[in-house]
Amino acid sequence: MLDSSRADASEIANAYNRRELLVGRELDVRRFRPNIVIRLLRHHPFEEDNWLGGVLVFGEPGEGPRVSVTMRDVRCSMVNFDPDSGRADPDVLKSIVRAHQNTAGIYGTVIRGGRLAIGQSVRLERLVEM
Repeated sequence: MLDSSRADASEIANAYNRRELLVGRELDVRRFRPNIVIRLLRHHPFEEDNWLGGVLVFGEPGEGPRVSVTMRDVRCSMVNFDPDSGRADPDVLKSIVRAHQNTAGIYGTVIRGGRLAIGQSVRLERLVEM
């Protein structure tokens, strides 16, 4: 259940295109400590940047959680550490800095709480400015 005021909704898992873009090998998504992982049907590196200002809607319209996408996630050195062995690999953060100004993933603010489930549909609603 989303009960926090912030959520890290990273689409890191599938956009690994990003694996090769960043360090040339597969990385465990746990390095990025996401709260939510969204698998995209079509992958584009750092696709989540295009979600800024939008709202992620989970499940059925009008019923599921909603998360406003507020900012890109600036990464710290924790991404360097393998979650199983604890070994450091400074090339991970260096690659993120080079490839994408030290950001990977997004932050959001929960605007409607609710349950999340594996396989649940997710849609992006764009806010229309007048």
